[in-house]
Amino acid sequence: MSSENRAAYWASNLKLVGVLLTIWFVVSYLFGIILVEPLNNFRLGGYKLGFWFAQQGSIYVFVVLIYVYTVQMNKLDRKHGVHED
Repeated sequence: MSSENRAAYWASNLKLVGVLLTIWFVVSYLFGIILVEPLNNFRLGGYKLGFWFAQQGSIYVFVVLIYVYTVQMNKLDRKHGVHED
């Protein structure tokens, strides 16, 4: 792997991680802690939405983000020729 290709791979990896961590921060911290009171005006499955995000939603989002990360990293690995088949 060339130096330019390695740098592009690493930059893409950092961008992906940054986006996913931002999503996780918004869902877990902002929706589950900071914005819990306004979100509690809405209901999801019989529970207040702010409570749902704090108790279950952030966990579900985290699991989905893990799946998205693995899929995107597999695509990135193939693009840069470092996949494991």
